Amino acid sequence: MAKQTTQKSALIVYAHQEPKSFNAALKDTAVDTLTKLGYTVHVSDLYAQGFDPRATKDDFTGPLANPDHLQYQNEIKHAYEHSTLNDEIKAEVNKLRRADLIIFQFPMYWFSVPAILKGWFDRVLIAGFAFAFPNNIFDNGLLKGKRAILSLTTSGSETMYSDRGISGDIRVTLWPIHYGTLRFCGFDVMQPQVSFSPGFSPESKRKEMLDNWSKRLEGLQKEAPQSFVSTDSFDPQKWFVMKDEFIEKEADNNIAPSVGHHLGKKLSSKK
Repeated sequence: MAKQTTQKSALIVYAHQEPKSFNAALKDTAVDTLTKLGYTVHVSDLYAQGFDPRATKDDFTGPLANPDHLQYQNEIKHAYEHSTLNDEIKAEVNKLRRADLIIFQFPMYWFSVPAILKGWFDRVLIAGFAFAFPNNIFDNGLLKGKRAILSLTTSGSETMYSDRGISGDIRVTLWPIHYGTLRFCGFDVMQPQVSFSPGFSPESKRKEMLDNWSKRLEGLQKEAPQSFVSTDSFDPQKWFVMKDEFIEKEADNNIAPSVGHHLGKKLSSKK
């Protein structure tokens, strides 16, 4: 296994309660593989750390910008700018700042992330650090250049999460996280690593999933990130509605430009 020529840093944000879980095995596989590739790897084990998912005034150690009316997004931005974040958030911000690659490892709960990971998004992806509306969002988000990948497990099978399955297309399920959270902050969003139904799979299949994850990480630098409609295709003067010229350009294309901006067209067959 060849090492990277330049030292890279990876952060794994891990959200599972059980050290013997398959999610833990996926996390350990990522740590081992990336370390062999020459990465410096940091793990935020949210449950082990006792990470608080609640966004409260305890997140700030200094005076509030408006002590009479708590507006959390304004206050956490103010705290970031004035170096008055509490130690828990400050530590996560610093780990994220250093990382070139961020892996979110979690079991899917109710078609989304566990509450503890949602709290990490809420408290760590701070205005002024991760994004700045309206100029530094999506293509120009402040975390531009960092790669992010969701590595998740499901209870249901791969067929259940297909466009004909009862759970629907997994790409649609993950769109709010991929686009509304990660791409909003500027991340280069990689295709997800979905380990379907490990809890109902034989040991040989579970080993295959771990091997596939390791092999994918070895070749991740050669992968292109997901493609989204460019920010320039939306008119900020009209509250970011898609420009007519972009719609006209797509008129003869039978395939949707993205999962969310589908324009009533069929999604690409590419995963």
